[in-house]
Amino acid sequence: MKTSKKMKKLMLVGTVALFTLVSAACGNGNNAAEDSSEKVTLSFMHPWTSPNVDNEVYKARIAEFEKTHPNIIIKQDGVASAQYKTKLRTLAAANSLSDINVVWPGADLQPLVAGDLLLPIDSEMANWSSILPEDALAGFNQGGKQYAIPTKQTFVDIVYYNKEMFASVGYDAFPDTYDKFIDAVKKLKEKGITPISLGNKEKWPLQSSILSTLQERFVGSDFLQKVLNKEAKFTDPQYVKAIGVIEELTKLKAFNTDANNMDSVQAQDYFIQGKAAMHISSSTVDSRIRITNEEGDKFGIALMPSVDGGLGDAKKSAGVVQFGIAINNGLDEKKKQAALEFMKFFVNEDLYKQLISKGVVVPAKVDMPEDASKYLKEMIALTSNGTSPVFDSVIPTQVTDVMQNGLQAITVGTTTAEKVAQDVQAALDNLK
Repeated sequence: MKTSKKMKKLMLVGTVALFTLVSAACGNGNNAAEDSSEKVTLSFMHPWTSPNVDNEVYKARIAEFEKTHPNIIIKQDGVASAQYKTKLRTLAAANSLSDINVVWPGADLQPLVAGDLLLPIDSEMANWSSILPEDALAGFNQGGKQYAIPTKQTFVDIVYYNKEMFASVGYDAFPDTYDKFIDAVKKLKEKGITPISLGNKEKWPLQSSILSTLQERFVGSDFLQKVLNKEAKFTDPQYVKAIGVIEELTKLKAFNTDANNMDSVQAQDYFIQGKAAMHISSSTVDSRIRITNEEGDKFGIALMPSVDGGLGDAKKSAGVVQFGIAINNGLDEKKKQAALEFMKFFVNEDLYKQLISKGVVVPAKVDMPEDASKYLKEMIALTSNGTSPVFDSVIPTQVTDVMQNGLQAITVGTTTAEKVAQDVQAALDNLK
């Protein structure tokens, strides 16, 4: 009996010891699992808030990344495009950029690089060098270092026009000279048709989509760089003429009366609904206007025609490689590796093919999907004759703000083209 009790006691002790050992082992295993599955949260600021088709593609890819990378959480900060650059500049000044940011090339990128705020990604370029040509990457390269990878090519100056409305005033094709263009505007107005649908509440449409194409026609592709090099000025008579077109169109009442209270998406709808004969906007909105629209065939696309005495090329379209994905240079190693993993997943051949399938022009060398829209092919043909710069892709944001405010003031009759040119030049001269 004593032996039996003693054996039970030994067995109990052994069981407890074994349980303790197993528990410790399980505990260590759980800790190891927790260590290996420790979640990393990355903040990502982007301007993809409007219902553009490319924005939906981007957000779907973020969701797919989180699904396939459960240990990396992407905390999105969507900022409306009209406010995005201002917020980016404010956060940069405070050294408080998000972990990942959408950035613009050229003048907008330069201060971020000068402040050592962005991570150079040269060591990772093998992921993209085979599909992105050098000119697509150039705008995001500073001092020989690469700082961002672009997602799309945007042509900002596409003139969408209602074929029936133009035919009703004697134009079976879009006018091929500026004089004919103004003649069509006058005849449309006389017929009770709003010539141009404009949504300038966000201020950028007049600057980006309309002024950018006018400056190419009047002064040519190299003018903005000459201004930065102090070889030319915004007050030069030929450039004042470019701004003056917006003043002329305003006097002709070519725009809808509520242009400055309407945003860019509302202006698209205004045009699609047949309330205006033209809408001047980016190649990206072709998806809404024609590709996914059952009545898409009623709309044509064109570029602003040539002007008498113009120094530019009427075949060129104002375009920019944009929406560069960039990483904050201040991340710890774990966050940096997670951010690089996201970048490699987010921007790849699949993204470009998805965008093409939705009618979006991309800067990458990828095969055209069989299901690519006929409208996309037409857009590529229209914009394949050379690219001219977009105003705000070359000129610093602070100066661009002055131009945008001035153009808006022209449309309400409170200033002139000459005064706007003077104000913008002064802002550039005073820029620190």
